[in-house]
Amino acid sequence: MNLVIVESPTKAKTISHFLGKDYKIESSYGHIRDLPKSKLGIDLENNFEPQYIIPKKAQKNVTSLRKLSEKAKAVIIATDEDREGEAIAWHLAQALKLDEIKTERIVFHEITKGAIENALKSPRHIIKTLVDAQQARRVLDRLVGYKLSPFLWKKVVRGLSAGRVQSVALRLIVDRESEIKNFKPEEYWTIIAILEKGKENFEATLTKIGSESISKLGVKNQTDAEKIVADLKKSSYQVSSVQKTEVRKNPLPPFITSTLQQTASRAYGYSSKKTMFLAQSLYENGLITYMRTDSVNLSDEALKQAQTWIRSNLETKYYREPRLFKNKSKLAQEAHEAIRPTDSSLAPTEIAKSSLKKKLEKDEAKLYEIIWRRFIASQLPEAVFDSTRVEIAAKIKTKNYTLQSNGNILRFDGFLKIWPIKFEDKTLPDLEEKDDLSLSSITPSQHFTEPPPRYNEASLIKTLEKYGIGRPSTYAPIISVIQERNYVEKIEKRFHPTEIGTLVNKVLTEHFPKIVDIDFTAKMEEELDEVAEGKQSWRETIRNFYEPFSKHLEQKYEEVEKQNMVNETTDEKCEKCGKPMVIKFGRFGKFMACSGFPDCKNTKTLKSEPKKIGMKCPKCEEGDVIERRVSKGRARGKTFWGCSRYPECDYASWTNPLLPPVPKQEPSS
Repeated sequence: MNLVIVESPTKAKTISHFLGKDYKIESSYGHIRDLPKSKLGIDLENNFEPQYIIPKKAQKNVTSLRKLSEKAKAVIIATDEDREGEAIAWHLAQALKLDEIKTERIVFHEITKGAIENALKSPRHIIKTLVDAQQARRVLDRLVGYKLSPFLWKKVVRGLSAGRVQSVALRLIVDRESEIKNFKPEEYWTIIAILEKGKENFEATLTKIGSESISKLGVKNQTDAEKIVADLKKSSYQVSSVQKTEVRKNPLPPFITSTLQQTASRAYGYSSKKTMFLAQSLYENGLITYMRTDSVNLSDEALKQAQTWIRSNLETKYYREPRLFKNKSKLAQEAHEAIRPTDSSLAPTEIAKSSLKKKLEKDEAKLYEIIWRRFIASQLPEAVFDSTRVEIAAKIKTKNYTLQSNGNILRFDGFLKIWPIKFEDKTLPDLEEKDDLSLSSITPSQHFTEPPPRYNEASLIKTLEKYGIGRPSTYAPIISVIQERNYVEKIEKRFHPTEIGTLVNKVLTEHFPKIVDIDFTAKMEEELDEVAEGKQSWRETIRNFYEPFSKHLEQKYEEVEKQNMVNETTDEKCEKCGKPMVIKFGRFGKFMACSGFPDCKNTKTLKSEPKKIGMKCPKCEEGDVIERRVSKGRARGKTFWGCSRYPECDYASWTNPLLPPVPKQEPSS
């Protein structure tokens, strides 16, 4: 018997369909060793040696796997092909006491019969440099979290925590909020004329006064706008130039992790966490390739599959040579291929007709469809547009103005046949140079500059990727953690920093600038990449970070005073002891507490306007469903949804009733 170990039961079940009776496929249920939660778990005096333990929930499974491995003819570890998967493989070998020389390690980018069989033909050993890179990340994050969090407890408020990469994401959101608050709108005007040629009319926008181009803020006020309008009403109009060009638009590359998360967020409103959960399920069921990748490479087999589908289903005009894409990121190395369907012939319409329709959740089917469409579209020809740019001279005595009009017509849809995008055909009359035109109307419009928008999931991931913060496997956890810690909240799909999040960022920015520095964090990612490539020792990487960090932390314990938190007296009396209630600051923001603490421990949440979600109570059908927070007990600060008529109606839910139910997730890496 050959024992094959993977991370999740779903993956094990899929692989079992491809292998015969000689193979037994088992799951590790994700990580089977980790650092202890109750202590630092890193021996600072012994070269940063991690003190791994087997968690209680994994012990029974480890015992079972150990017994099976002792009986097995060969042990084959088939965890995912990224660094985390390599680390899981190494931890398995350690926990099961396997001989690393004899233990076979196989990797594959997709869970298909061919991929599994090919992987079994060419097993390798565990690559220790990849393990070291993942181990370095884990140790770095543990050192920052377990050393910096107690500082926040002592100097700010107990219960806070700080993370190495999450703190940078928080800073981005807080900085954006500051930009918005400090933003001062500027007035500007645009002037649009409706011009006529014969019976046809079209719009033209003022672009020049004399030979000077008008910038966005060029016309600053109503007085200036009205003077220009007065001139233009008296002007004669003539076409001064007509430029006709062919514009070709290329398809986007197939998805990588970040672009999949961004597109799913924009198209369906999925959180990055939900997108990765759905993608994990599609991958483990053999429908898509590995979903944690920053590479846009495509295999020859994938390109052949795409060509076959295109030639079988589309007209000849859609044929072209296979298109290859280059990775923009110099660090793209997490996996060998982009995210694509494992079988291009399995179009979304085919899934809808097959037995797979019953197996896929609705949201899984939607995610599969955009993955399939994006991949097929990447192999179709460019879309071709006929573009026309017309400049019109407006003359009055010695003064000249220039207006511009643009036309755009789709001539050949190309990849848009499979990947539609929003565009509007804009036709112009048949215009030629020196054609005289007449003015139908002219409209000045007032505008004000707007502040930069708050981040949503898509734009935050794009920014993290742009600055080299985190990697494909970390985007979703970063965003989840800063919400779970109550440092940011999502309002109308945009991230707003909370009071406590703003305060934590202030403390970190002022006293630990390196921790929240974008360039420093990106440089750490590059150093982890060098560890993975065997160019640098992971222990040296940790030492270079920790020694100055530790000294700086000791210094700050001495220098920084306890933050002057809110402690306002109110007119309200404590119903338990009669003393005044005061406003204090805690992990979940402001709350009311008895001034007689610790003799009286009475607390209350501050009253605020309940946040409606736009839905009537499903139980009483009279009240509104509102968002609330638990005020006491272990779940304090946790969000739930309840009826506004409470206590008359006791409807309550831990999940937002507007969201579709999420299927139960099996343990995985």
